[in-house]
Amino acid sequence: MREETLVEVTDGVHLVHGSNTNWVVLSEGDAVTLIDCGYPGDRELLLESLAQLGHAPEAITAVLITHAHNDHIGSAEHLSSAFGTPVYLHEAEVPHARREFLHQVSVGTVLLNGWRPGVLPWAVHAIRSGGTADSRITDPRPFPAPAGGPLDLPGRPVPVHTPGHTAGHCAYALPRAGILISGDALVSGHPTSRAKGPQLLPAMFDTERRRALATLDILEKTGGDTLLPGHGPLHRGSVEAAARRARDLAS
Repeated sequence: MREETLVEVTDGVHLVHGSNTNWVVLSEGDAVTLIDCGYPGDRELLLESLAQLGHAPEAITAVLITHAHNDHIGSAEHLSSAFGTPVYLHEAEVPHARREFLHQVSVGTVLLNGWRPGVLPWAVHAIRSGGTADSRITDPRPFPAPAGGPLDLPGRPVPVHTPGHTAGHCAYALPRAGILISGDALVSGHPTSRAKGPQLLPAMFDTERRRALATLDILEKTGGDTLLPGHGPLHRGSVEAAARRARDLAS
């Protein structure tokens, strides 16, 4: 594993850069909360990142998913079936995870945007990494806590419903550490974008672009000074300012 792959954000919080997607490991002693898990093709790297932190897969108390795209749920079903690990999402994202429907950019849309820099190389990587595989989760569960409260899991993450990229997309706040784990609601880079720093993903990836833009208002109010995005590097700086910058770039 390359040194820059596993980033210690603060004590008990690590950001891991997968092949094109990030995941987050929250550690409390021997117990772990895993937030997202990359492409199906990232499984070896996922397990290696846990091992580097001294954790076996059995240490994962729960997998939290920001949204049910293949590049974020790639090993969720494996962890659930092999180790009995519960997988939690926002209630609106549960049927998406079961693949009762699929809110994901279509092959046709990708081809129409193939002239844009980075799109075709990204698409080839996505296919090779399992982006079009059947990664449905058999037993996805809604969060086991009242809305708005911290989950009783390592790290005490607080789900923040941030629809737009998908209907049930959720970010996760760590208020005590001033950290926001933003998934794809707010990123800091992507192979299909020339921009660097806080931004929305290109519009073709959002199920509802208008709601994705409105979600930035929600993120502005979460506070914090550290952003752990689903794509791109760790961003240190005001989350409120990051959301404003993303809105400016989108407009």
